[in-house]
Amino acid sequence: MPIQRSVERFLTTHTGSLPRPPDLIRMMFAKEEGVPVDAAALDARIRDAVTESVRKQVDAGVAIVNDGEMSKPSYATYVKDRLNGFGGASHPLQYRDLVDFPEMAKRVFGDPGRSRRRTPACDGPISVRDARAAETDVANLLAACGPSGAEHAFMSAASPGVISLFFRNDYYPSHEKYLFAIADAMKGEYEAVARAGVDLQIDCPDLGMGRHIQFADLSLDEFRKMARLHIEALNHALANVPPERSRLHVCWGNYEGPHHYDVALGDIIDVLFTARPSGLSVEASNPRHAHEWRLFERVKLPPGKVLIPGVLDSTTNFIEHPDLVAERIGRYANLVGRENVVAGTDCGFGTWVGQAAVDPDIAWAKLASMAEGARRATREFF
Repeated sequence: MPIQRSVERFLTTHTGSLPRPPDLIRMMFAKEEGVPVDAAALDARIRDAVTESVRKQVDAGVAIVNDGEMSKPSYATYVKDRLNGFGGASHPLQYRDLVDFPEMAKRVFGDPGRSRRRTPACDGPISVRDARAAETDVANLLAACGPSGAEHAFMSAASPGVISLFFRNDYYPSHEKYLFAIADAMKGEYEAVARAGVDLQIDCPDLGMGRHIQFADLSLDEFRKMARLHIEALNHALANVPPERSRLHVCWGNYEGPHHYDVALGDIIDVLFTARPSGLSVEASNPRHAHEWRLFERVKLPPGKVLIPGVLDSTTNFIEHPDLVAERIGRYANLVGRENVVAGTDCGFGTWVGQAAVDPDIAWAKLASMAEGARRATREFF
């Protein structure tokens, strides 16, 4: 039985990134800005931070834990340190929903994490530079899971599509060739995670957020066609990863903003179902997408798929009440089957190193409230 599924209770997980210790944040900021950092000291601090993060997840009641992405400056831009071909100039991204609200845009882009992120363009052939980085991440996670008593583990990796979103293509003759070059380079990382017996999460904001950033000028039909191409490249990269050991995360951008140009889940759900992973993690709690649970009144979850709706908003410091969490879980359980639902979060709590949207202590309290809500829902449904 896939570890993403339970016939005894509602499992809990999250999207990936978690609060990093302040000293690790300082070390990673220094590394990103070209300041010499002792590599051995940084590696040791990352290992310790992973151990601490896993312990806190277990203490909070999270069933499917990860490394908190402690080794990564962000869920997507870390690839510049693992792949060759990204030596071009960084470029700013345009968020269509923020164009209408320039003061809000200043707040979003003034975030300590976003303001320091580096997104160099692709200016040469893509190849693997550091094939051992993913194996090191997995080893750190597994070493932390044993002593903590963690039940199950997952690890995040950037999709070919989201890499293409953040790193402009200045080398390949077409977007398709660029996508598949990334896919070929990322195959090893995906397979290393799955081979270790850890669930692989593929982060695919390109399939949601990409609509109002990378492809804001396309029609909906044109965007759906592009999304299919992105999934085709992803499925190519996942050819050797069992579907039941992988899950897809789709979001519309982990920032507090208007989001009034977000593509509706109903407009892309059929496309998302064509992705190879059996798990589907989606935002389902923030005010722009909390209503979309009703979609599953008319859309049937394909056999073998597991739904991981966000039952916590990752951009607010409100701690969701356990009864609200249980209610959110129950809505999906009633529609797609209790065994097909895992409670998750809308997105990460540390998407970028230094991100400060949610206070770290509150982030852990939110996860604990999710676990309690899952227990209450379990008493009702199992």
